[in-house]
Amino acid sequence: MATRRSTIPISLRWRLFFGLRLQKGLVVFLLYMFEMVGGQIRYSVPEEMKKGSVIGNVAQDLGLDLKRLRSGRARIVTGENVQYTELKTDKGILVVNERMDREQLCGDITPCSFNFEVILENPIELHRITVEVLDINDHAPEFPNKDKPITFEISESAVVGVPFPLQSAEDLDVGQNALQNYILSPNDNFILKQHANPDGSKYIEMVLQKPLDREQRPNLFLKLIAVDGGTPQRSGTVNIDITVLDVNDNAPIFNQSMYKASVIENTVKGTSIITVNATDADSGSNGLIAYSLSKMKGGAADIFRIDENSGTIYVSGQIDYEKDRKYEVRVEAKDKGGLTGTSKVIFEVQDVNDNPPVLNIMSFSSPLSEDAALGTTIAVLNIKDADSENNGQIKCSISGKLPFKIESSLTNYYNLISDQYFDRESLSDYNITVTATDCGSPPLSSSTTLHLKISDVNDNAPVFDKNSYYAQITENNSPGISIFVVSARDSDWNQNARVSYLLDDTRVSSSDSAYVSLNSETGVISAVRSFDYEQIKQLTFVVKAQDGGSPPLSSNVTVTILIQDQNDNPPQVLYPVQTGGSHVAEMVPRSADVGYLVTKVVAVDVDSGQNAWLSYKLHKATDRALFEVGLQNGEIRTIRQVTDKDAVKQRLTVIVEDNGQPSRSATVIVNVAVADSFPEVLSEFTDFAHDKEYNDNLTFYLVLALAVVSFLFITCLVVIISVKIYRWRQSRILYHSSLPVIPYYPPRYSDTLGTGTLQHVYNYEVCRTTDSRKSDCKLGRAGSQNVLIMDPSSTGTMQRIHNEKSILDEPDSPLEVS
Repeated sequence: MATRRSTIPISLRWRLFFGLRLQKGLVVFLLYMFEMVGGQIRYSVPEEMKKGSVIGNVAQDLGLDLKRLRSGRARIVTGENVQYTELKTDKGILVVNERMDREQLCGDITPCSFNFEVILENPIELHRITVEVLDINDHAPEFPNKDKPITFEISESAVVGVPFPLQSAEDLDVGQNALQNYILSPNDNFILKQHANPDGSKYIEMVLQKPLDREQRPNLFLKLIAVDGGTPQRSGTVNIDITVLDVNDNAPIFNQSMYKASVIENTVKGTSIITVNATDADSGSNGLIAYSLSKMKGGAADIFRIDENSGTIYVSGQIDYEKDRKYEVRVEAKDKGGLTGTSKVIFEVQDVNDNPPVLNIMSFSSPLSEDAALGTTIAVLNIKDADSENNGQIKCSISGKLPFKIESSLTNYYNLISDQYFDRESLSDYNITVTATDCGSPPLSSSTTLHLKISDVNDNAPVFDKNSYYAQITENNSPGISIFVVSARDSDWNQNARVSYLLDDTRVSSSDSAYVSLNSETGVISAVRSFDYEQIKQLTFVVKAQDGGSPPLSSNVTVTILIQDQNDNPPQVLYPVQTGGSHVAEMVPRSADVGYLVTKVVAVDVDSGQNAWLSYKLHKATDRALFEVGLQNGEIRTIRQVTDKDAVKQRLTVIVEDNGQPSRSATVIVNVAVADSFPEVLSEFTDFAHDKEYNDNLTFYLVLALAVVSFLFITCLVVIISVKIYRWRQSRILYHSSLPVIPYYPPRYSDTLGTGTLQHVYNYEVCRTTDSRKSDCKLGRAGSQNVLIMDPSSTGTMQRIHNEKSILDEPDSPLEVS
């Protein structure tokens, strides 16, 4: 289990504990608050832990709930290729994901640690976690070219105390596990001395403590052992082969024990950096010096080379400030006699702005609702620059004038937030280019583009393409026929723009809804049934267009449908009344002159317009040369002087025709009696009645002869009562006439000669109500009229009816048309 470390140094904690003992509780509280508010935690784990090993309880240490980890989609962001840790959101723990090799991660840098961030969404939170990798003793000290012995050629004249530098061993571990000591195999001539460099590293020398004697022992074979301080302890061994030479008793000496030089990264290969110098007091061949670089750890051996004759050090490889900021090499000067002098050269690498910023998108919310509040975080960016100082300072900006801005949050983290309100109907998406520029000279930059989509909110109601609709349809249409289409559009998107149509129940009467239907998807208005202009002339209703949003929005429009008339009604004759049981005759005196007004045919047509314009024509007549009919007014007049030769009984057939296409007509029969007195008329009509009555009575009496005589009285009584009832019904015939709507308004007319049967002006008063199918007509009383009624069922007598109470005699009798 990893251990969590405080970010407060231990020494500070002890000073606070002993120096401020009375304020112990307050200090502990402040320490706790300091750790929690920072939003950072630190764990320490040994290297080489197995995959899946628990590092720490992140949820508990950050004070987060497991539900928050899951709902916030907690995850680790590192920006690195290898992710060494894994966050188990179901348990809130941090476990090892990849093997951690401290030497691979940090080399000789200590302490060794790496950082990463835990990010949560809704709302977005960032927490930084530092994991320190502790060293274990998994590497033994190792000499370069350990399989090859270290060889020395030492003159026998070498004085006691002459040092012979040995190759240092390398131990990749650090601290107590690093190289601690060297051991030289026991011998009489040499002892081992260890030295420390200013940076803490160690180097060793083999010092001659007893002069060599080539004649006694020309070769020495020693072992050099390097041991570390780990548990268990590890070691490395290399052989030392010493060849004893004669004479040469002076080793080369450098003029400086340590050299320092600066080198700019990315320096071209072959560039000289520094020249070292060593001298040898010997003369001749023993004083000739050859320079070389001792075995170097890391990659320094591939980066530098030295001219063995001049001592000039050149660049031979790629120098990268971001990889190594300092190099340390050891220079050896060796004479021909095998004596060697050493010095150290330290190269300080200077940074060059050669790395552009690197942008990583940690979180991006798309699509974004168009009603998002100002300041909504849209994306979290991680921007890093591997350069240092000003070369690593970053400025972040957005290209173009867009409703967004960049704000810095944690180190190297930037938030992209909204700066204005959105309207998807105006602009549905944005291409946001974020540019990161460093402060180097010249500056380097990099950019990334985010494609943000704006999601729709139902904030627009449907709009009809017209403020109101008007349509026309001809009556007697087929049920189900389409009348016209209403159309509305919604500037929203998807379901919010799906428009459905319906009749507004609050503004549509039940009678209107019985005539039309509305297709909710297409807006097609259709007729439910056939229209009748004489019943309804106009329909007005309200159509509602409603979108599919939540909550839905709607708008209304008024629809007016005008019914057009068709010529579907024939004319209806009001006068003379046509009955099946009586013959009504108009009297014309034989003294009547040309133009005498016999009677007037009154007819109406319930259609409208030209479909109701009526014309009158004489179809048949007993004597066509005697009468004519007015084409427009229906007046029947004489067209010549009546003579004694003219028949008493005149029968006229008049056709009433409307002006429709095609036209419709009605026929009326007018009986005219030409006579000066009633007896003359009576005798003429009695003959006709007797002929018919004779046949009827003959049959009747034959039947009665076969019947019982006792039923004669009863039969006669029934006949008399029937006749009385029939006459009464004739007098009331016009009271119950079922003639349809809109009566005809005949013009005023009079008999210009003053001798006709219609001697005075007829006045018609018409009373109608709006949208009513009933009209009340009042007919004014005419002057003395001569009307003959012939009843075939009577005994053959003809009576003159004078001032009889009928529809033409009673001015107060209404003609009700339903």
